[in-house]
Amino acid sequence: MSGYMIFSGTSNPELSKEIAKYLEMPLSEATIKRFSDGEISVQISESVRGKDVFIIQPTSAPANSNLMELLIMTDALKRSSAKSITAVVPYYGYARQDRKAAPRVPITAKLVADLMEKSGITRMVTVDLHASQIQGFFNIPVDNLYGAILFIDYIKSKNFKNPVIASPDIGGVARARYFANKLGLDMVIVDKRREKANESEVMNIIGDVKGKDIILIDDMIDTAGTMIKGAAALKGLGANSVMACCTHPVLSGPAYDRIASGDLDELVVANTIPMKQRCDKIKMLSTAPMLGEVIRRVQNNESVNSLFEANT
Repeated sequence: MSGYMIFSGTSNPELSKEIAKYLEMPLSEATIKRFSDGEISVQISESVRGKDVFIIQPTSAPANSNLMELLIMTDALKRSSAKSITAVVPYYGYARQDRKAAPRVPITAKLVADLMEKSGITRMVTVDLHASQIQGFFNIPVDNLYGAILFIDYIKSKNFKNPVIASPDIGGVARARYFANKLGLDMVIVDKRREKANESEVMNIIGDVKGKDIILIDDMIDTAGTMIKGAAALKGLGANSVMACCTHPVLSGPAYDRIASGDLDELVVANTIPMKQRCDKIKMLSTAPMLGEVIRRVQNNESVNSLFEANT
């Protein structure tokens, strides 16, 4: 038997199967049940003594349930004498609560990091943290993978005549600039003011967009308000087309209806979070080859960073 094993939580089992297929190994067995009152019960169905274990479990909606499931699985594996436990969390829930943005509020991203460490996780692998400083909330190694390698080849394949990278807000400028540099393109910024959570108001566009094919870049799309209003503003100023690339398709509330009826021509996302419904405007790309390769490299003590240097 190999020296490592892969377990899947119930959050995104299809992604787990794809990763296992990439690694040409089966998913190890665990029984995960819920009592009638919602409590989670986990039983590891095979020996993990002395093994390096990887748990694939994004903490997407329902975030509390999926996070608790990850913690309980980790505790079960730790008590079963696993050698190490790596949490592969493609989407890190609560990442937006990464600082005190107002008086008397928690820093929940730090609380979640503490819970993960306390449960027995010895390493975490994730994709496009909402704020890169969240890595510093952990006292264990954290591999924050770049979703860029999923989108760059796809963007190139579109053969746009006048492509321009755009940031949907000021906070995403660094991420958009990274894409612009990798693709050798100019960049514009959608300047907006957010009045309260999940609501935004587009103010103005910084840069020339007339006759251009705009590619909006963000790490996640939640209710889609920002993206749809941004697309409308861009087209209102003469943009030829507007495509968005977002790693995490949270897509809550009215998101699907907004995307279907809005000015966004195409939304390209990764499968870090399973889609709730189909939409003709949404194209999903798989993170399985990237995550599978990272798992292989972590297990073999090979460089993870070189994977991204070679592909971006």
